[in-house]
Amino acid sequence: MAAEEKKGRRTRLDDIAARCGVSISTVSRALAGEKGVRPEIRKLVLETASAVSYALPASVAGKKVMLVASGAAMIDYVRNQFTVYVLEGLNARAAALGIELAMRPVADKGDEARVVAEMRDDPSFGGMLILTVDEEEMLAAAADLGKPVVLVNSDDPYMRLSSVTPCNRSAAFIAAERLIKAGHERILFMLRPGRRTIERRLEGWRDALQHHGLTADADLVLEVDDWLPELGAEAITRLVREKGLSFTAILTAGDSLANGAVRGLQAMGYAVPQDISVMGIDDLPQSAFLNPPLSTVHIPMRELGATALDLLRDMMLGLATPRRRVELACHLVERGSVAAVRHVSAVTEGR
Repeated sequence: MAAEEKKGRRTRLDDIAARCGVSISTVSRALAGEKGVRPEIRKLVLETASAVSYALPASVAGKKVMLVASGAAMIDYVRNQFTVYVLEGLNARAAALGIELAMRPVADKGDEARVVAEMRDDPSFGGMLILTVDEEEMLAAAADLGKPVVLVNSDDPYMRLSSVTPCNRSAAFIAAERLIKAGHERILFMLRPGRRTIERRLEGWRDALQHHGLTADADLVLEVDDWLPELGAEAITRLVREKGLSFTAILTAGDSLANGAVRGLQAMGYAVPQDISVMGIDDLPQSAFLNPPLSTVHIPMRELGATALDLLRDMMLGLATPRRRVELACHLVERGSVAAVRHVSAVTEGR
């Protein structure tokens, strides 16, 4: 379909929505024959579409979507359940849309080549979702498939592929600003590097410090080899023993590392949040049951999956061009691990 035709189709969708007094998403779902639209609304939309000579798209019900999940996503599935909730959102939305999801785990380049070939050669697949994949070869191959593809919890730096992620940069900004408003100026940022989504969180931490006239010193960035809480505890313990406590708060790129930081500090005799405040990002359910309960930023995990499938559905129907990067808003969750800063000397005296 030519670009002018697609633009015209979008314009007519707007026109149908305006004439019916409903949202564009309701029009899209009614035209696609999806559940959740009242019969009278569906009838009105179809009659209006006919009146404006709108070419009705084929329903996606019964179509197959391939869900490609990286090794990192599967490891996460076992360790801290972030992927579990993304998949819950995906599966619930697929059931509502009548779409069959076929999962394909990929652990190496051979797996990637096989799933790309299957997707290309099997006409029963109408589109592909790729979960937690950053590898350029995989992204380039997916971009050349000629079928709709949406990245979930990752993005394409060249914008060849559409994607859905949390707004990681603003999530970290929100968290760091909460600590700054509590009086903290030396805020340690702990992360496992390597993924673009996590780099966005590091950028958000820097943004907040710079916005408030503070310096994002290199010695305030602490890298760990994995997301395991025990590695976070070891890293904090080693840092404090070698260099002292030169910060009053810790922000971590994930709740699991915040859990570890709290453990490490408490084992050294520091109280959280009386001596050191700790803030996470993710809002995993178990974070509410830590001691103290973890203040964090909520990532809409289930909504990531649902929104990604909605976007892919629209692409399969020819309703979502050009390619786009969708970021979902995150929000602060106040619990018990953040307090107003104490005087630095009181914290750094040691135990």
